[in-house]
Amino acid sequence: MAGPMGRMMAGGGPDQRSLDFKVSGKRLISHFKPERLTIYALLFCVVVSVGLSVAGPKILGEATDLVFAGIVGRQFDSGMTKAQVLAGMRERGDSEIADMLRSTDFTPGQGIDFGAVGSVLLFALAVFVVAGLLMAVATRLVNRAVNRTMYRMREDVQAKLSRLPLSYFDKSRRGEVLSRATNDIDNIGQTLQQSMGQLINSVLTIIGVLAMMFWVSWLLALVALVTVPLSFLVATRVGKRSQPHFVQQWRSTGKLNAHVEEMYTGHTLVKVFGRQEESAAQFAEQNEALYEAGFKAQFNSGVMQPLMLFVSNINYVLVAVVGGLRVASGSLSIGDVQAFIQYSRQFSMPLTQVASMANLVQSGVASAERIFELLDAEEQDADPVPGVRPEELRGRVALEGVSFRYDPDKPLIEDLSLTVEPGHTVAIVGPTGAGKTTLVNLLMRFYDVSSGRITLDGVDIARMSRDELRAGIGMVLQDTWLFGGTIAENIAYGAAREVTRGEIEEAARAAHADRFIRTLPDGYDTVIDDEGSGVSAGEKQLITIARAFLSDPVILVLDEATSSVDTRTEVLIQKAMAKLAHGRTSFVIAHRLSTIRDADTILVMENGSIVEQGAHGELLAADGAYARLYKAQFAQAVAEVD
Repeated sequence: MAGPMGRMMAGGGPDQRSLDFKVSGKRLISHFKPERLTIYALLFCVVVSVGLSVAGPKILGEATDLVFAGIVGRQFDSGMTKAQVLAGMRERGDSEIADMLRSTDFTPGQGIDFGAVGSVLLFALAVFVVAGLLMAVATRLVNRAVNRTMYRMREDVQAKLSRLPLSYFDKSRRGEVLSRATNDIDNIGQTLQQSMGQLINSVLTIIGVLAMMFWVSWLLALVALVTVPLSFLVATRVGKRSQPHFVQQWRSTGKLNAHVEEMYTGHTLVKVFGRQEESAAQFAEQNEALYEAGFKAQFNSGVMQPLMLFVSNINYVLVAVVGGLRVASGSLSIGDVQAFIQYSRQFSMPLTQVASMANLVQSGVASAERIFELLDAEEQDADPVPGVRPEELRGRVALEGVSFRYDPDKPLIEDLSLTVEPGHTVAIVGPTGAGKTTLVNLLMRFYDVSSGRITLDGVDIARMSRDELRAGIGMVLQDTWLFGGTIAENIAYGAAREVTRGEIEEAARAAHADRFIRTLPDGYDTVIDDEGSGVSAGEKQLITIARAFLSDPVILVLDEATSSVDTRTEVLIQKAMAKLAHGRTSFVIAHRLSTIRDADTILVMENGSIVEQGAHGELLAADGAYARLYKAQFAQAVAEVD
């Protein structure tokens, strides 16, 4: 898979473009619009909580001032005023100490007022308790908003997957699509839960602390702001370096998941062809790519926190030095400086937190863009509203000048016309790549015709809703599909209504599946997984055929439906199919020509065109393409017998 198609299927197609952080971030935020009331309540709780938390240091500073004033007051005799004490100190040559005590509100001869200090501390405790409770409520609101938003995003992805054309899945690896629908959405949810409330809290804390800092001392506030440009420079530079690595990390995760999914589902073939070492080497290569991308992303973003801590320490030193000088000059009290140092820590801490969350945010936005790429993928044409339906569904199918091509430059089916009357069986044969399965895909509207039209009982199927069209068509494919559940549930899946156990068993008997089902340990209640473990390939095919019986379709499509069963079972199924096809229009794609001798019409396709059509005997007598295919298979059968 080294060519261009292989690279695209490996996830290297349209998602190779670099991530637009701002656009994707805004789009992710827009998904929270339905949670407006929760967000408003969240903001209220955070604003009040931050406001109380910001007021805390100022309150504690007042307690410090009360203690310091008591200590200073005890040093002097009572009966004097503060002004007399300071004047006496200046007369003795202690002007510097007098200047420092100028801002202290002490009373000579009076010690520490423990009652006042206790009241202030209790008030501070109450403030911090209420702030903590409000933050707990805010955290719960964040979880509610994020989980409900992720719930809707998963619904959007599921709905989108149902609207995507088959061509999207043809060009995408299942593991890559699964990674977007699971890992990327989980990463977005975890990122938002860990960062959303903290980011709001940090931003509001920065604003509140900055206001308090200017209130306490505008000079110290300006000193503290000196390091902000440096913090911003560090955050932006590191963010730009790490963002591309986060994009590559999640792209590599998708590729690795796709490889693991393929190797797990095809582990039998890997062992049969001795490709274990090659598979392990590919895994190691992609695992190494994921390791490199993850290491670089985490290392580059991880550098931010120690750098921001270094800037914070510079801020702390500047505030401590200038604050000490202001206390010495008497411009500030010790309590104010203590509060300001706490504020400087409170100011730098959210900056550091925001910086440290940058790796989370960048990783989440990288995953969000992968989800948005899926949500923006081109959808299949919408069904007409209201859809047209035939007055009576009889099963007359007509192809009128149908042309189709997967690649615009490579025609596959050109100007194909065909009419199939109700109740007739049409067999389609031809070499691989002739367009047999494509014809069925067009009938089912898995793909739409490039030109011409297909009608069902006179109504253009393009004017019908896909659900209405497909409800009248039953399919049995060469590749069986079962889901985890009981055999009875798997058979009942074919019915659009509630069915009884009797109807399920009747369908199984018609498909000759009843006998082997009853030999299983729990009969129809035997649980199988999505791989069909416990039943053979032929038995799985019989279950899917029973499912088709139960759907009671007007049109029956059999794509090599008997390819996985033994010869005896094939004969039984042919009889059952004849019974099922009675009165129904049937399209049978077959490689073994012995299975379609009784078809009303046999179409021989080559390169997207019908080169011959007619009954079995007529085509053999014509000695054309069908006769060559038949003789080649007959000669092969004789050789196998010999």
